[in-house]
Amino acid sequence: MEFMYGQDPGAPVRSGVPEHGRIPKYYAAKVEIAALLAELGEGEVLPTERELAARFEVSRETLRQALRELVLEGRLRRAGRGTVVAGPKLEQPLALASYTEGVRGQGRRPGRHLVGLDRFPCPPALAADLGLEAGDPVWHMERVLLADDERVGLESTYVALARVPDLAADFEPDSSFYAYLRERLGIAFGDADERLETVLATPREALLIGTPGALPMLLIHRLSRDTGGRPLERVRSLYRGDRFSFTTHLGTPAGRS
Repeated sequence: MEFMYGQDPGAPVRSGVPEHGRIPKYYAAKVEIAALLAELGEGEVLPTERELAARFEVSRETLRQALRELVLEGRLRRAGRGTVVAGPKLEQPLALASYTEGVRGQGRRPGRHLVGLDRFPCPPALAADLGLEAGDPVWHMERVLLADDERVGLESTYVALARVPDLAADFEPDSSFYAYLRERLGIAFGDADERLETVLATPREALLIGTPGALPMLLIHRLSRDTGGRPLERVRSLYRGDRFSFTTHLGTPAGRS
């Protein structure tokens, strides 16, 4: 059998072509467009659908399927009435660090837009996570995450009012909550549990983030504790799957080989 379409001989990862070797037309067009993106570079405008369909000898609908996949993968983005080559994804570390630190570490400008800051009686399930009694007051802060003014995610933070009683008056909502806890209140993070999954945004979330509802999202649930082991915050962070990837460092546990 010949080597896979668009696949270098000996490459460590197989391309998306079935073993029978028959290449779907949209996938062949996708490979060709991907090669074109490398030539154009970030921010360059893609030729029109009509031009691309004629160039690769496929129907407009076949071409659109290829373009849709490249958009979902974050390699293309819509800009007005055209389509442009997207930049590299943001790499966010899976570590006990703030979103601000992760984005700044890549030379991007982090920001947040406050959607709402409310206080309410804590429901039983959340109370168990935060070490509270049901009905104790908690804050809920919801913010859109920005990178160079581009909307890239949505973050919901739940924290006991007793831990941050003056949050509404003292905290700047476009700044780092972790920095506020550390520098203003002297609260240091000790450890956290995280769970990562893929989801689709709800209609409300898609509207706030400015994405199509069919775009895959990366959802992180985090329960953080302070250095004394006391629960500190419950966070639900929703990230655009086309703009983010996550990294972590793995080591061998002590005593194992």
